[in-house]
Amino acid sequence: MPWYDGPSVNRARVQTNDGYGMIARIWRGVTLDSKSDEYLDYVMRTGVRDCRATEGNRGVWVLRKVGDGHAEFLFISLWESFDAIRKFAGPEIEKAVYYPEDEKFLLELDPNVAHYEVMVESARVS
Repeated sequence: MPWYDGPSVNRARVQTNDGYGMIARIWRGVTLDSKSDEYLDYVMRTGVRDCRATEGNRGVWVLRKVGDGHAEFLFISLWESFDAIRKFAGPEIEKAVYYPEDEKFLLELDPNVAHYEVMVESARVS
């Protein structure tokens, strides 16, 4: 693994008030393939816009995987603290945030999201 530089991965990370360096909030949703482009546009106007506008947001990634007539989306937002997530999601941060037209696109509405501590951050600039 040429990208792995050994023990340096374990170097101390910058800590926030709640003890985490950065938190990833991950949500998953599935649409019909035929609606996936329209849903992506909708997500950009709602969830991506609102995340980016929330103080403490460190970025948003939307991933899509198409196959068998469906499109699976992973919405990954990065946050500086759980308090910042609460500014976006409200007090019950484990609950997914849905918008009025989500039911028009999504095959089911998973009520929960997952949170992960970001252990390694790496971005390649070309």
